[in-house]
Amino acid sequence: MATTLRFLDNSEPHSYEAADAVGTHKLSIAVVDPDEESRCAMIDSVFGPLTGSVREIIGYSPGIEEAHWLTSQGFDVVVIGLDRDLELALGTIESVCELSSATVMVYSRQTDREPLVRSMRAGAREFFTLPLEPDAVQGALLRAASRSQVAQARETAAGKLFVFLGAKGGSGTTTIAGNFAVSVAALTGKKTLLIDLDLPLGDAALELGITGEFSTLDALRDAGRLDSSLLSRLVTRHDSGLSVLAAPGKFQHFNVKPTDVNKLLNVSARAFDFVVVDPGSRFDLSETRLFEMASGIYLVSQLGIPELRNANRLIANWLAPHSDKLQLVLNRISAKEKGFSEEAIEKALTRKPHWRIPSDYHAVRKTQDHAKPLSSGNSPIGRIIREMARVACQLPADQSK
Repeated sequence: MATTLRFLDNSEPHSYEAADAVGTHKLSIAVVDPDEESRCAMIDSVFGPLTGSVREIIGYSPGIEEAHWLTSQGFDVVVIGLDRDLELALGTIESVCELSSATVMVYSRQTDREPLVRSMRAGAREFFTLPLEPDAVQGALLRAASRSQVAQARETAAGKLFVFLGAKGGSGTTTIAGNFAVSVAALTGKKTLLIDLDLPLGDAALELGITGEFSTLDALRDAGRLDSSLLSRLVTRHDSGLSVLAAPGKFQHFNVKPTDVNKLLNVSARAFDFVVVDPGSRFDLSETRLFEMASGIYLVSQLGIPELRNANRLIANWLAPHSDKLQLVLNRISAKEKGFSEEAIEKALTRKPHWRIPSDYHAVRKTQDHAKPLSSGNSPIGRIIREMARVACQLPADQSK
């Protein structure tokens, strides 16, 4: 059974005072282990010129709620002992990796391969065997210091995340999301990623005319060791400069866990300046942090009774906590559309639509056939989507006619 998460009674954090190495980041370290003997051995080993402060924590925190305190302290390194309770320790590793960018290291008296493999899959980067070798620990801390400096630099310019959600399947969400992402990449010139979370049948890559060797499922399957380096190897580049994490080309059954989705979103937001997510109409993603992390949520609907009904229910319930960043997009609006008055539309949606995208079947079909983004042309649809991207990225208005 896990002990209560707390600092050792009446203890100040240990600190190591030494002349700063030029350009070296001093590490804040937490040692999590209910076993006092092994915990003290690890604390002795982490002291060195790279260490700023060390906290001793005598209990595991395997659940997300329990780990919030631990991860909110801003530790650069979290070192976890495995021997008191392997399952609770593994839960703590997963929670820390999901909620923070801290480097997780583990240690054990056992030399079995199973704890090593399982801890690495949970997200640990370094594994030590007791009795500890101080040089090995200090080498691992040096690597952690380098990663921490990179992570801090990225956090100062955290990527913005935009979500495009369809009120109903077939609303054109993927077309809008893909063209929006292409526009963001082209207008800003910054690193932009499109994630297809409409699993397992998403076709964002197909609409852009690209084929990826890897997919979103590969990232989710390997969520335990996912970082910016691995993510960069999984994405496919579009001619516009956009990076795309595509849905799998073949139908695959896979149980998507909210914790894995959260890890993918966290890594993506740290690695890219802008992240565009296309979940299609997957309402089960409400269990993830997708909408909490989003800078903007675009709810896409057509002018049909089923679509407006779904949009109304989503706005009033599921998306209500995020109403301040919700924008409504009416798609495929025809000049001949006379079925709904402005009053009826606003009453159904409980607010005015932010964007209206005209219906142009032939333009959309042509771009799909030739895999050329709408946003790269001068069609009315392309101009509106570019303006959506411009506003989202807080760019000055287009002064050209």
